[in-house]
Amino acid sequence: MKHRVSHDLDLALARRVARKALAGYVERFAKYQPSLSWQGEDRAELSFSVLGTTVTGIAELSDGAIDIEFNVPLLLAPFRTKAIEVVEREIRVWLERARRGELDPSN
Repeated sequence: MKHRVSHDLDLALARRVARKALAGYVERFAKYQPSLSWQGEDRAELSFSVLGTTVTGIAELSDGAIDIEFNVPLLLAPFRTKAIEVVEREIRVWLERARRGELDPSN
C-alpha cells in the first residue's frame, strides 16, 4: 500500500527535498543498516534490516506528491507503519525548510 505525502513545490525543488529527507533517514537510522539507491531522478529504492529481515521499499516523486511504499512481511507490519512515519516526518521537515527558502539551489 502506498502512502502519499502531498507537497506544493515545483518538481525540481521536490526532488531536492526528497534527496535531503531520504539521506537524513539513512543517516539517522544507521543501526538498521539502511540503504538508499536512486533509480533516476524521481524514484529511490530503500531498504533496512530489522529482526534479521531486510525490508524494501520505494519512494517516487510526482507533481504534488511523494509516494512511499514498503514491502513488509505480515509479522513485521508494525515496522512498516513506523518506517513510513519516520520517512514522512523527515520529508515534512525538509518541505518546510524548502518553503522557507532554506534549501541551497545547488543541491
